[in-house]
Amino acid sequence: MDKNTWIGFILIAAIIIGFMKCSGSSETSTQPKTHADSVRIAQRKEAEQAKKAYEQQRQQDSIANINYGIFDAAREGEETLDTLSNGKVRIVVSNIGGVIKQAELLEYTSATDKERPLSLFGIDAQGKKESEFSVFLQLLDTASQKTRGIFTDRLYFQPVAKDSSKVVMRLASSDPNAWLDFEYELSEDYMVYYRIKAHNLQDKLVPTSELMIDWRQRVPQHEKGRKFEERYSQLQYMFEDGDIDELDEDDYDEEHEGGHLKWIAYKDQFFSTIFIADDAFTNTKVTSAPQGRTSGYMKEYTTRTYVPFDATGEKATGFRFYMGPNHYNTLKSYEGLNLKEIVPLGWKIVSWINKILVIPMFDLFMGWGLNIGLIIILMTLVIKLIILPFVFVSYKSSAKMKALRPQLNEINEKYPADKIRERQQATMELYRQAGVSPMSGCLPMLFQFPVLMAMFWFFPTAIELRGKSFLWADDLSTYDAVVNFGFNIPLFGDHLSLFCLLMTIANIGYTYVTMQSQATDPNMKFMKYIMYAMPIMFLFIFNDYAAGLSFYYLVSLFITILQTMIFRWTLNDQKMLAEIEANKKKRAGKPKSRFMQRLEEMQREQQRMARENAKKNARR
Repeated sequence: MDKNTWIGFILIAAIIIGFMKCSGSSETSTQPKTHADSVRIAQRKEAEQAKKAYEQQRQQDSIANINYGIFDAAREGEETLDTLSNGKVRIVVSNIGGVIKQAELLEYTSATDKERPLSLFGIDAQGKKESEFSVFLQLLDTASQKTRGIFTDRLYFQPVAKDSSKVVMRLASSDPNAWLDFEYELSEDYMVYYRIKAHNLQDKLVPTSELMIDWRQRVPQHEKGRKFEERYSQLQYMFEDGDIDELDEDDYDEEHEGGHLKWIAYKDQFFSTIFIADDAFTNTKVTSAPQGRTSGYMKEYTTRTYVPFDATGEKATGFRFYMGPNHYNTLKSYEGLNLKEIVPLGWKIVSWINKILVIPMFDLFMGWGLNIGLIIILMTLVIKLIILPFVFVSYKSSAKMKALRPQLNEINEKYPADKIRERQQATMELYRQAGVSPMSGCLPMLFQFPVLMAMFWFFPTAIELRGKSFLWADDLSTYDAVVNFGFNIPLFGDHLSLFCLLMTIANIGYTYVTMQSQATDPNMKFMKYIMYAMPIMFLFIFNDYAAGLSFYYLVSLFITILQTMIFRWTLNDQKMLAEIEANKKKRAGKPKSRFMQRLEEMQREQQRMARENAKKNARR
């Protein structure tokens, strides 16, 4: 790459930095508090105090010593499990707490255990739950007028209605006409409908319009490349107005959101469990805690939130659980929820390119039943054809600059360094007559760069690549290690990826060929060494990336080399010089453009200011 290309990179970086600063998330506006809001705040404080008292008692006493009021008989029982399955999702509902104890995706397997369906959560090797879900109830003792807070996670529910896709778990009370139902219904895809419905509990519970829910989940490691799975494992949530926020993916983080949330997503690189409210979550606290590298888990997520509740049972409190892949089109199909935004596709313009070009093209080729490697090759060809005009303009500008090199050298010899103004004016006049713009080589980079970045974001998040093999790579969604060192090399890893190595070698060869043919500013010789250092940097950067991405860049490099050879054949020095001379004849005697006039005015102003500064310094 020549100086113009580097100017283009600098402009691109400036645009990206400016965009990131200007696109920060806006704060949620605070609405004026009404009387109902004040009542709810008071009720939440009472619920928090009751919750603390219950947790303290539960830590000190066994469940047998805790008084659960009207639900006291539900302290004892035997665990029963009910399984719901639709060929895509299998969930196991336990009567202990009436919750989903295990969720599996039948179409996928873990990279660490390909003999079993992929488990979103279940029971770990030590017998501990990977997911806990509990509803907090405040019981009212009418005799003593005292309140008692309890969680439902240790109580035994009774399955009262069930089939292959639906089960109702009932928490019976001492009053045969009063109970609490948890209803689960598995749809035909990845949605589980969940409803909490009371029956005649309005006199048994503290008067309130809300329920408190606690939800905790440890996310297992599913992929071979932990580094990338950690990067994309993140807790995200969406406000009712459509704004999406997330917690830090690297360190412990927590947020307390007072606004209304529509959904909360516990996600990793390729799979998610998303809790969706029919109404809204309010006064929500979410946390995300990274887990140790040898723990077998990526993150531990927790949520404490409030939801609307009708103790009379006239209206159920409804939710949905999405338990499935982070597949863009699948998530997009759930209209009105904006779930597709959990798939990271890059900044706004990059995401736009992925959504309207890359993903539809990828789906089209996938529909043809082609091998995934061939699909990547076809995508590379199409993208190269799209950006070909911009590449041609950039190369033609570089070729013209190279053809003008002897004349530029003559100007530099004619005007020594102390006559910088005259040298600049002569250089700009040469450019004007030849019809060459120093910026014409870097501006096309502004159009190419978003497309390159779109592919950079697409491949590591495309679940379609997961488990797909090509040549020696058995999984294009992660690195294709051909050498495992058995120890970690800082900034590199514990392996060597072959596609990444081949991409680096091809990049070095292409850099050598390009540097030999481009005009290089004698004052920027250090750029030559930087250009050779960049491919080595890419080796360190992409060694952990998806093999599909490295393969795409490798194919792209080969096509670029072929394009360069064709350009050299059609745009040789003689043709460029002939075109430049023709432009000189056409422009001879024509007035200078406004741009050139302004540029010369700026140069004269700089010279004037330099002379004034020199005089001031001399007086001192």
